[in-house]
Amino acid sequence: MLKNTKNRLSRTLTKRHKIAIAGVGTLGAAALALSAVPGNAQTATAEAPTGKVAYSNEQIKDVKGNVTDQLASASVKAEEIAAKKAQEAAAKKAQEAAAKKKAAADAAAKKKAAAEAAKKKAEAERKAKEAASRSAKRVQVKQVAAKTYANNLDGWIREALDIMKKHNIPGTYNGLHKNIMRESSGNPNAINNWDINAQNGVPSIGLLQVIKPTFDAYHVPGTAWSQYDPVANLTAAANYAADRYGSIDNVNSAY
Repeated sequence: MLKNTKNRLSRTLTKRHKIAIAGVGTLGAAALALSAVPGNAQTATAEAPTGKVAYSNEQIKDVKGNVTDQLASASVKAEEIAAKKAQEAAAKKAQEAAAKKKAAADAAAKKKAAAEAAKKKAEAERKAKEAASRSAKRVQVKQVAAKTYANNLDGWIREALDIMKKHNIPGTYNGLHKNIMRESSGNPNAINNWDINAQNGVPSIGLLQVIKPTFDAYHVPGTAWSQYDPVANLTAAANYAADRYGSIDNVNSAY
């Protein structure tokens, strides 16, 4: 009886052995659960008279290594994704900063252009005002130049004095008037046909009795080329008297 019991137990343990060995293949599916088991752990079945049954630790170690590698790879990928997102964010921020800078530059350029346009407009308006002012002054000058004189002895003397002033010819109203009255009594067509000048063919003519050679030599620009013209006669005679006597005011007799 005892011998038979021993044989049955031996066969039973051998079958369990096989089941345990076959069960090692399923450990890969339970890697996460088994990863908590210490590396040096051993699993044994009930002791049998024939000896101990041990599971292989190599497959468990391989599973743990694969899990560790997968976790490390996932960590690296997460870091790469985070770095890529950071780069994209930095690039976006740089683009926004560049766009803002360009917008500010465009606004500054528009402001500068507007300021230059306003400056040019103001300058144009200033020049227009200056031109208008010069035009107004010219009109005033023309109005002054258009001064009229009476067609009589008083008017002739006054016009002659204005022309003499422009040409720096000295003389006064009284100086001209007293010599006119002595020489021609105020007659612009007066002519001397009896003195030495007349005998020489160059009679004295006009208000101040000027001979032709003297008139031509001392003619004042802007006046008529005629001894009979009152203003031309007075200015030429005053010019001659200024050259010879210092002023028509210094002449008190025939000159």
